[in-house]
Amino acid sequence: MTSLPRANILARVPEPRTGPDVTAMSDWSRVTRPIPVPNEWTKPFWEAAKRGVLALQRCQACKHFQHPPYATCVRCMATDLAFEPVSGAGTIYAYTIMYHAGDKRFAAAIPYASIIVELDDAPGALLAANLLEAPYTEAKVGRRVEVVFQPLNDDFTLPQFRLARDTR
Repeated sequence: MTSLPRANILARVPEPRTGPDVTAMSDWSRVTRPIPVPNEWTKPFWEAAKRGVLALQRCQACKHFQHPPYATCVRCMATDLAFEPVSGAGTIYAYTIMYHAGDKRFAAAIPYASIIVELDDAPGALLAANLLEAPYTEAKVGRRVEVVFQPLNDDFTLPQFRLARDTR
């Protein structure tokens, strides 16, 4: 009498993949993004982005960059803050691959890479964005990225990131 191999009921066997290539780029063309609601601290960030400039809040006392913007410096508590342009070059600090849409407006882009970027000229200031113009599987900690600007409407432009073309 032959016995059948025992099955591990806790193991999940992936189903064979069919359909489009699993490393295809996320389709953002059918996504309707939420529109930001600027306040007194974030308004300069959004105004700069509309001009195609990435500008971050910087403390004029200790020279610390911070993002998101606050009423005071998170390092020294000074209130003399100004927005200064930064290059938009940096590295992926952290990422996650989104396989489920928490917000149905993002369903068309699933799966996609949601990334946290640390900018070269603003260490410690972390920006949340999406990885554009590359398969979501290319999101890796330490990968070089550069800012791109994605218009949302006539009033708002969203800073996003793509893999850096100059990998230094």
